[in-house]
Amino acid sequence: MLKSLKDSSGLTYLNLLKLSMASLVLGLLVGLVDTIFGRVLLAIGDFRGHHFSYLIPFLGLVGLLIVYLYQTFGGESRKGMGLIFEVGHAESEDIPLRLIPLVIVTTWLTHLFGGSAGREGVAVQLGATISHYFSRFFTFENSSRIFLVTGMAAGFAGLFQTPIAAVFFAMEVLVLGQLNLVALLPATIAAFTASITTHTLGLEKFGHLIEVDISLTPFTFAKLAIIGLLFGLAGNLFAISLAYTKQKAVQLLPNGYRRILLGGVVLSLILFLLYHGRYSGLGTNLIDASFNSQTIYSYDWLLKLALTVLTLAIGFQGGEVTPLFSIGASLGIVLAPLFGLPPELAAAAGYLSVFGSATNTLVAPIFIGGEVFGFANTPYFFIVMTFAFIVNSRVSIYAGQKSLSL
Repeated sequence: MLKSLKDSSGLTYLNLLKLSMASLVLGLLVGLVDTIFGRVLLAIGDFRGHHFSYLIPFLGLVGLLIVYLYQTFGGESRKGMGLIFEVGHAESEDIPLRLIPLVIVTTWLTHLFGGSAGREGVAVQLGATISHYFSRFFTFENSSRIFLVTGMAAGFAGLFQTPIAAVFFAMEVLVLGQLNLVALLPATIAAFTASITTHTLGLEKFGHLIEVDISLTPFTFAKLAIIGLLFGLAGNLFAISLAYTKQKAVQLLPNGYRRILLGGVVLSLILFLLYHGRYSGLGTNLIDASFNSQTIYSYDWLLKLALTVLTLAIGFQGGEVTPLFSIGASLGIVLAPLFGLPPELAAAAGYLSVFGSATNTLVAPIFIGGEVFGFANTPYFFIVMTFAFIVNSRVSIYAGQKSLSL
C-alpha cells in the first residue's frame, strides 16, 4: 500500500519513512563528528591564545604540511566545497571518505598556528561526505542530491545549533533562486538530530538574546534599509576579494608549496604585529566584544576580512562563515551610532546579513538571526537582509554555486 502512495515531493511514503530513519541515524553520526571537531577546535583556540607568540612563527611551515597532505592523499578531496557543489549538480559522483580526516586535521593545524579562518565549510563537508555514503543504499530518483542536502543541513546544524537556518541554508545554497524542497523532511530530521546531539555532548552554542525598544516607523525602516545595503556591499567585498586573491595567488606563485610558505610567513608577521593575534582564528573574540560592550575599532571588520581572504587564498583550510559573522557584527557596531540604532541590534543585523550576502542566501540568514538573537527581532532582520540581498553581485564565496535563470 505504502509503495503506491506519494506525497507532493513525488516520493512514496515508504521511501519517506526510510529516508526519515536514515536521517535520524545520519544526524546522530554527523552530530558526533561535529562535536569532536568543534570541541577540539575550541580547545585549540584557547591553547593558541595562551601561546600565540610561540606558534605564529611556524604558520608558513605548517602550511607546507597541509599542502603535502592534500597533494599526497587528497585526490578529489582537494576540491573541498567545490566537490560538494559538483556532486550536488551531478557533475561528479563520488565524495571520498578520506575527505573527513583530511579537512579536520588541516583545519585544526590552520587554527593552531594562527590562521584566520572559519569552521562551517568543514562541518558542511563532513555532513555531505557522510550522507553521500548513505545514498548508495537508496535507488529512488534524486536520492544523491536529497542525501547531500540532508548531510549539509546536519553538518551546519550540528556545529552552530541553528537547525532551522541549517535546513534552509542547505536547500538554497546550491542553486540561487531555487529551494530543494524535496529534501525538506529528511533535512529537518537530520538537522534537529545533529543539533540536539552536539548540545547534549557539550558543544557550546553562541546565543545572545536581544531586546530592543524601537518602533518600526518609516524612518526606522529607511535606516535599516541603508545599513542592509552597506552590509550587502561588505559581503560582496569579501566574496569578490576571495575569488580575486585566489586567482592572483595562483598566477603569482603556481607552486602550492611556495605559495603557502611565502604567504604564510607574510601572514604570520601581519597577524603578530596587529594586536598580537586579534585577527587570528574564528573571529569569535570580535563577536564577543561586539555584544559585550568591549572595544571594537572602526577598522576591525576590514582587517578581519582582508586577513581571512589571505589565509584561505594561499591554501590554508577552514571556512568563511564565522569570520563573516565577526566581520558583520563588528561593522554593525561601527555603523550603529551613525544611524542612531541600538548597537546590539546593528551588530546582530550585520552578523547575519554579511554572511547572507557573501553566500547568496536569503532565508537562512533570517532564521540565524531568530535562532541566535531571538525571533522577536525577525522584522528588523528581514528588512536588513532583504536590502543586503538585492545588492549582491551574484559573486559567492562558493564558486560552484549556480544561478537559476529567470
